[in-house]
Amino acid sequence: MKKKLSRSGSGWALFMPKTLLELIDVNPEADKLEVKVENNVIKITKAEDDEKNPQ
Repeated sequence: MKKKLSRSGSGWALFMPKTLLELIDVNPEADKLEVKVENNVIKITKAEDDEKNPQ
């Protein structure tokens, strides 16, 4: 899937379709995402529940 970035305020946004969020079991109204960059690759995963993994 190829996507374009969209301007959002002073930055850029990547809009994700509902089907993509469903594939990674993310509820955009309740869940948080974890974003990592490894070897010039952006990895987006569903963040673990804060109650299970307090910091």
